[in-house]
Parts: sequence; C-alpha cells; structure tokens
Amino acid sequence: MTSTAAEPAGSLASAIPEKSVAVLPFENFSDDKENAYFADGIQDEILTDLAKVADLKVISRTSVMQYKNAVKRNLREIGQQLGVAHVLEGSVQRTGNRVRVTAQLIDAGTDTHLWAERYDRDLADVFAIQSEIAKTIADHLRAKISPSEKAAIEKPPTTDLEAYDVYLHGLAYTLKTGNNPANALAAQKYLREAVRLDPKFALAWALLSNLDARGYITTTLQPTISLREEARQAADTALTLQPNLGEAVLAKGSYHYACLKDYDTAVRYFEQARQFLPNSSQIAVSLAYVTRRRGQWDQSESYFNEAERLDPRNVWLLTNHAFSYIALRRFPEALRKFDQVLNITPDDVDTLAYKAAIAQAEGDLPRAAALLAPLRPNPDHTSALETQVYQAILERRPAQIISWLKEILAKPDPALGYHNGALRFWLGWAQDVGGDHVAAQESWRQARSELESFLREQPENNNLIGDLALINMGLGDKAAALALSERGIAELPVEKDVVSGAGPIETLARVAAQMGEPDRAIAALQQLLSIPGTGALEKYIPLTPALLRLDPMFDPLRSDPRFQKLVAAH
Repeated sequence: MTSTAAEPAGSLASAIPEKSVAVLPFENFSDDKENAYFADGIQDEILTDLAKVADLKVISRTSVMQYKNAVKRNLREIGQQLGVAHVLEGSVQRTGNRVRVTAQLIDAGTDTHLWAERYDRDLADVFAIQSEIAKTIADHLRAKISPSEKAAIEKPPTTDLEAYDVYLHGLAYTLKTGNNPANALAAQKYLREAVRLDPKFALAWALLSNLDARGYITTTLQPTISLREEARQAADTALTLQPNLGEAVLAKGSYHYACLKDYDTAVRYFEQARQFLPNSSQIAVSLAYVTRRRGQWDQSESYFNEAERLDPRNVWLLTNHAFSYIALRRFPEALRKFDQVLNITPDDVDTLAYKAAIAQAEGDLPRAAALLAPLRPNPDHTSALETQVYQAILERRPAQIISWLKEILAKPDPALGYHNGALRFWLGWAQDVGGDHVAAQESWRQARSELESFLREQPENNNLIGDLALINMGLGDKAAALALSERGIAELPVEKDVVSGAGPIETLARVAAQMGEPDRAIAALQQLLSIPGTGALEKYIPLTPALLRLDPMFDPLRSDPRFQKLVAAH
C-alpha cells in the first residue's frame, strides 16, 4: 500500500511528452515599466512560432499568462500543471532603439538548464531574435521542422516597427482575463491603428477580425451591422495578404461561425487552419462551439477536452465548457469546472455569480445568497450583476437592489451600449415586484426608448429583442410583446441553434404567462423543460422546475394544474 501515493505522479510524468514546452511570460527589465506589453509580445511571438511546429506540444498563451509576476516560479509544479517536460523563461530590456533578450530552456522535471542565450541587437532585429530562439528550442527538443513550418517561423509579421509596437498593445488587451467592453474596445482601438500604419499587416488584420467576431457573438462589443462588416473585411484582407496564415484562416472561420451562424463554412475553415496551427486550442474550442450549437454534445465534449489538453489553465475555455453542462442541466459537473476556474483565479466575480445562478436554478436561494453576498460587481460584469438582481426578485425583497441599480444607472457607461437599457428593464421588474408600479412603468418606458434606438443598429441582437419583448409586456403592450417574442424565435430557431434557441422560447413563455395566454405559456414551458439550452434572463441558465416555483413572472399560472405538474417535476 505504501507505494500507491507515488503512482499518480509517475503516471502523470509518463504521460507528459518529451517534445513539449511552455513559454512563460518574459520579465520586463526595461527602465520604463510601461514596456511590459513589449516583453509580453516577444514571449507571445516565440510561443506562436513554436506552436507552428506540428512535432511539438506547445501550451497556448492563455494558460501561461497566469504565471506572470509570480514571485517564485516552481518550474516542476508548473510543468505538471501544464503537462509539459520543458519550460522557456526569459527577459526583455528595451532602451531606445536597442533591445536585449535573454532566454533559457529548462527541464521542468529536474530544474536543469539545457540552453541559455543573450541577444543584444538593434530593435529592427527583434523578429530575427524571436525566430532564432524558436528554431533553437525546436532543435534542442529534437523536433522535426518541415520546410513550410520553417518558412512560417522566419517570415516577419510586418516590416513597420511602429505598427508592430501598436499591435503588441492591442494583443496585450486581448490577453487580459476579463472579457469586458473596456478591454475589447482598447484592443480594437490599437489593432485598427496597427493596420492603418501598415495595411499589409496580415496578423493584425486577423486578430482584429477575431476580436470583432468574438465581441459580436458575446455582445462584449455592440453587435452592430458595422462591427459584423469590419470582422468580414478584416478576415478577407488578412487572407488575401497571406493565404497560408493560420490566424487568417481561423479568423475567416470565426466570422462565419459568430456573425453568420454559417456552421458548414466555419468548420471548413477551422479544419483548414489546423494544418497551419497544430497547437492551437482555439481551433478545437471553435469546433466545440459549432458542434454544441448543432446539438452534437458528445462531439463537442471531446473537442473541449482536446482544447483543455493544449490549454489546461485557460479560464475562458473552462468556463465555456461549464456552460455546456449548464445547458444540459448537468449542474454538478458545471460546478466542478467552475471550481477549477476558482483554483486558477480565486474570488473571480463572474465565476462565483455563475455558481450562485446554478444554486438559484436548483431552488437553493440561501446558498445563492451566501455566494452573492460578498460580490460587488462593476456594471460591465453584466451577467454577475443580473444574477444579483434576479436573486432579490426571487426572494421578493428588492428594496436594496433597487437603490443600487439607480446608483449605477445615474452614471451609465457608454461602452455598455444596450446593456444599460437591459439593466433598466431589471430595475423596472424589481420596482414592480416591490409594489412601486408607477416607478416600474417609468423605468420600462425609458428602457423601451433607449433599446428601440439600439435595435435599428443591431437588428440581429436576440438578447435585445428579448429585452424589448419583456419591456413591452411590462408596459401592457401585448401585441408588441408577442410580436417581438415571435420575431426572436423566427430569427434564432432552436433547430439552427440548440444552445441559444431556447432563450426566445422562454421569452414567449414569460410574455404569454403575463398577457393572459396560459395555453401558449404552458406549451412553451413544456417544450423548454424537455430540451437543453440557455435562458432568456440569465443568459447561461435554462429554466428549471425550481425556477418556475420561485419566479414572480409565472404567478398568473400557479393555479393551472398543467403548471403545477411542471413545477412538481424533478
């Protein structure tokens, strides 16, 4: 029995491939601490070059960023956490037009230095330094580099150092863990400037397109027609400039997936991108998203697992994997994923709020309250904020949340766009539940006028359509509320999008329940409880019998035996 304690470590070690490496964030030794983004950029470019070698396992950048600013790095532990045999560390010192880069390759298991080098060069040589380091590392790890991989590593992304510098600023914002409007807008500003300075900078065009497409589908950026058009144009430009650039092929696939919901074309581009980006977790996770929206849950799960092998400590990836379990109402598995996230980023506001939302869905309001009590999310944590408001509504004690929402809406953040109007809907609902019907009507009137102007620019924004349906319901405009509910279902049918298609059906159920259409409400609820998917109010949480028991919007149905039967289901 005494030997068993050592066995897991041994089996883990044997599972770690010898030709594997993690490129940790480089230290910034420049006098100007603002140059940290430049050190990050050097590290990222070396990592990206190495990741082009199919014979190597290279950990994605999102999983290594958390080791930035670590006081003492335990390389053996890092190697085990990331599943790699080797670690590359380095530093960057930039002074005027000179740059000094040091790099050392270390055996993570034994903490032995295998190779070290210092490069003192002119800033214009920065690309040569990066590709030299990447080729040397591949050589030391005895990885075979094909002629096309060698050419891709040696090709500089741009000849314009100013454009490259601006690009690195934008890249730094895309690497931040917070997927919020402030970071997305800052990244977008720098990337637009990079391609203005060098219109032939394919990599910057590709990153701009990917950023826009992700912002469009997650509504981190306002999903306007012009944003969708920029995502298309940027991907096309990148691909025209460099047809074999993996990031450009990936961007084209992301545009078709996120902006057009054209899944067949998206998959074709994602599969094509694999040959250029053999170590990209982004390809596996993109395929996980597509198969999930098609209802191919087992296939999606295997893609998520593949992505996590390449990017084991990427909190965005783990969170999205948890969303799959939530959509399937497999809440214990989702909670385990969120606990993995909290091991990496303790006290993360959004993750704690997701756990609270699951507690609400399970009917455990005390557990949800305990998780939410210490949180004070900023308005750009829209999901966490809405979970707190929903908690107050489910508890039917909205007084405190009303004053907080008023405080937030007194100084709305313009970057949040339509989300401000959505918060005003929640304010109106809280006021209505609290018995102040006059104030609720005023909040909803203001929300309607704000959101209708956004709908003209964002005609495909289903969250916005759903919000307007519920606001018109609150204002007693049955015809408009039902028309908007039906428009939401027509634009996002569950057959086309298994995940998000449930949301508009839930909106219809809510409107029908409140507007004296019990038959329609019950039919919609019966359908909803029998399919997977996300919700209408809390974007990621589907309706459950427990929520039906608690949610005031369904009060008109409580005496209906059909509703009672749904509520009694487990």
